[in-house]
Amino acid sequence: MAGSATLNRPRPKAKDQLQLPFGQDESAATPAESPMPATSGTKSKDHHAKSDKPSKAVRAREESGTDKRRGAKSGFATAESMSKSQREISVSEFFAKNRHLLGFDNKRKALLTTVKEAVDNSLDACEEAGILPDIHVRISQTDAERYAVTVRDNGPGIVKQQIPNVFGKLLYGSKFHRLKMSRGQQGIGISAAGMYGLLTTGKSVRITSRTGKRADAHYYELQINTKTNDPQIVKEKTINVDWDHGTEVTIELVATYQKGRASVDEYLELTAIANPHARFEFVDPEGAVIELPRGTDVAPAPAVEIKPHPYGIELGVLIKMLKDTRAKTMSQFLSHEFSRVSVGTASTICEKAGVSARSNPHRIGTHEAETLYKAMQETPIRAPATNCLSPIGEKQVLAGLLKGVRAEFFTATTRPPAVYRGNPFQIEVGLAYGGELGPDPSAEEEQAKQTNEAVVRRGKVVTESKAPSTAKLLRFANRVPLLFQPGGCCITKAVTETDWRRYGLSQPGGALPQGPLAIFVHMASVWVPFTSEGKEAVADYDEIRKEIKLAVQDCGRKLQAYLNRRKKQKYESDRRSIFQRYIGELVNSVAAIKRINKQELTDQLLAIAKKVTARADEEVELIGGERTNPARGGKTPGKAGKKSGRGGKATESDAVSSEYGENTIVVDRAAQAPGPLFK
Repeated sequence: MAGSATLNRPRPKAKDQLQLPFGQDESAATPAESPMPATSGTKSKDHHAKSDKPSKAVRAREESGTDKRRGAKSGFATAESMSKSQREISVSEFFAKNRHLLGFDNKRKALLTTVKEAVDNSLDACEEAGILPDIHVRISQTDAERYAVTVRDNGPGIVKQQIPNVFGKLLYGSKFHRLKMSRGQQGIGISAAGMYGLLTTGKSVRITSRTGKRADAHYYELQINTKTNDPQIVKEKTINVDWDHGTEVTIELVATYQKGRASVDEYLELTAIANPHARFEFVDPEGAVIELPRGTDVAPAPAVEIKPHPYGIELGVLIKMLKDTRAKTMSQFLSHEFSRVSVGTASTICEKAGVSARSNPHRIGTHEAETLYKAMQETPIRAPATNCLSPIGEKQVLAGLLKGVRAEFFTATTRPPAVYRGNPFQIEVGLAYGGELGPDPSAEEEQAKQTNEAVVRRGKVVTESKAPSTAKLLRFANRVPLLFQPGGCCITKAVTETDWRRYGLSQPGGALPQGPLAIFVHMASVWVPFTSEGKEAVADYDEIRKEIKLAVQDCGRKLQAYLNRRKKQKYESDRRSIFQRYIGELVNSVAAIKRINKQELTDQLLAIAKKVTARADEEVELIGGERTNPARGGKTPGKAGKKSGRGGKATESDAVSSEYGENTIVVDRAAQAPGPLFK
């Protein structure tokens, strides 16, 4: 029988076994479902040949992981199609699409950022050349929302060959690889401003630079190629200018000009405070000229470049330095490539790392480099040198505050240099109190107390609560004002965490103190840890926050001494007023009992009141001008002190100590020149 023949057919050998579809075992194939015919062996071979095709397709899918037919039909990309669209992205192309990272968030901020980058470059160039800066800034409106920004300085100028790269190429500069204090760090700012102007207006950047009286003035019109990050020269020629040396740059951009907070006006005024050795002239779009004169003729000490400190590098940087060094031994490498590492310290590091001091640095492997890195972090090494910093100085901070703020009490302090992650930094703090910053509170209770005032609004009598004004925080990094992101800045956190109540000021929880106070905080460092490329806030490091607090507390103690004197003065003045109020009644009562000369008794009582409350007269007289404590070696400048209060230049001979402490000045608020800030 056919059925029995099929059942009794001998089972094929392993190599001839039926190949089942993927995922189906042998037991699943029943005789009725088996596609194998019960005929000759030739047909069986043909069947086996056909059954191999789906198996190869399955194996191909398993090996490649991609179904090309499915990708082509459904629109999914394949590895080959994706590889065709991959290309390199230039840094200028990246920032052109992410310009908010550089401070070009909106039209108003774009104008401020453009002025800031140009002014920072001008100040850096003048200081490196030992020239007292004269900066001219002009903003002219060319269309409804178009402005042309022109900044000119009296610096050393730029050589002809470098002009295109300086203004037409991102990440091109001389400051990125140097451990030396400067305003610019990345080589992005002015080129990014020119790129923003090109993107918004299509206009080229116009540059004129002259290196000396006998040198030609070179004029360029440049555009930046965002695909290649290269400058494109549109026009180049030699022109005549009426200035001996310097650089002038003009950028036209879409922007908005407004006065007030975080404006170009405020930026220049704050820059003048942090740079009292510089003179600024600003012409606004309406043609008004604002002059900010020099507060001192003393230029800041030039900063010196230093080598990296072992505590301030990462493992990857160390590996790269080992490959690039020219040193022949590890001892030479450590002592020559790092600061504060002597030959003895280098031997100690090598001994801890288990590396021979005579071994070749180029033969150090990754594992040995990691061991060496850990040994460097564990070895006691002196702090880096601080001649790479150029702090403003207490006297210059006072000169800047006197020039820009109409207050009556000024104090400043500079902390000793400190280190974070191997980078040296220095903190400076100044306080200005009273004057046009606001009315003086008469007592601590009245400072914190909110007064209610009845006013009429829309025909109804309502009660308004008036709280004391909040202190104004002026943040600076490497002499540059920080106008944005105060909440994310380490400076703000350190100031708000300080307990100002112990110094006689009221302070809501987690906020700035209240009162007529301006707080000046400056951080000088070879590498300021900004939170973004826009350089708008300082990152929060424990070392930085600690130094800011210590400097603020030092100035706060001097302010406390001044406020205590003011309270005593007011107390004595109130005593005298109350006594004088009842002198007439007292004289009449005495005259009714005994015959006396009323005028004589009145004069005697007034003399007694004046003698007992003499401190009130003494304080009022002292506040009339700047004074110092002779016991501390100071002098009473008299008219010279009042001249400083009127905005005169501060010199080295000016006394900066008073009975309230070192580097403290009290001036007559009425005699001081009107300040543009905080009106």
